Amino acid sequence: MARAVFYGAMSLDGYLADKEDGLDWLYHQEGGELVPYDAFYQTIDYTMMGRRTYEVVKRDAQLGILYPEKENFIFSHSDIAVDDNLQVVSENPVTFIQTLPADKTIWVVGGGALLQPVIEAGLIEEWWIQIVPILLGEGIPLFLPQTNQQKLKLIETEQFGQFAQLHLKQA
Repeated sequence: MARAVFYGAMSLDGYLADKEDGLDWLYHQEGGELVPYDAFYQTIDYTMMGRRTYEVVKRDAQLGILYPEKENFIFSHSDIAVDDNLQVVSENPVTFIQTLPADKTIWVVGGGALLQPVIEAGLIEEWWIQIVPILLGEGIPLFLPQTNQQKLKLIETEQFGQFAQLHLKQA
């Protein structure tokens, strides 16, 4: 089974996007350019995201091709058009991660419906969460309700401008 990790940002009140799936609140924060995304990105082999996250990232990131150096998987139960370097997957995300080679690392991009079963299965080994000091009030939550508790160990906290980054591992 591949090593699953999470790297992403959320508002102080726990949202990864505003109520219109917007990320302007994130992109216009002082210090975002200081967050060590490039170093993290070099440690992963695969990305996986849900259809909704793919559509938002594709719309907002203004990248020609998403993650061109990686193998990328979009989870969707409907047919969608994606870039050539992406594969659409309709299987259970937990089963999918469990079938990947043990010497590889997969980044679970985004949150919500895709992240929830992966968390419940206890598959996220390491977390990097940037907290942005903004209260959105409502939006798309990073975490959906869980049926079990998971204790994490705080490894490190760092500040990058207005971003506070928590680095956590499974306890």
